[in-house]
Amino acid sequence: MPEEKAVAPKALGEFAPKLVELTDKVLFGDIWERPGLSPRDRSLITVTTLAALYRTEQLGFHLRRALENGLTPEELVEAITHLAFYAGWPNAMTAITQLKDIVEESGQAG
Repeated sequence: MPEEKAVAPKALGEFAPKLVELTDKVLFGDIWERPGLSPRDRSLITVTTLAALYRTEQLGFHLRRALENGLTPEELVEAITHLAFYAGWPNAMTAITQLKDIVEESGQAG
């Protein structure tokens, strides 16, 4: 397994240490590192699932991670546009607004 990094916010570790441990060691240390899918593909799946389920609190983190994992802003726009017809317009509009803000703040706007 690669070097462990803390993903869950440190402040949560004092409040919910087991949840933070599971997040860091199992979710990001094992599941995200499995060889069957690339980090890029895992990010695409995660972002579209979070958007479809309207899990907006986690979406920003995973949009940033998706960009770090090699997805382009244009690919994410296309994925979110596609899911609008399956997951609902409000979900897609919320996700695209978050993505726009992240892309602009990171200087990746084309």
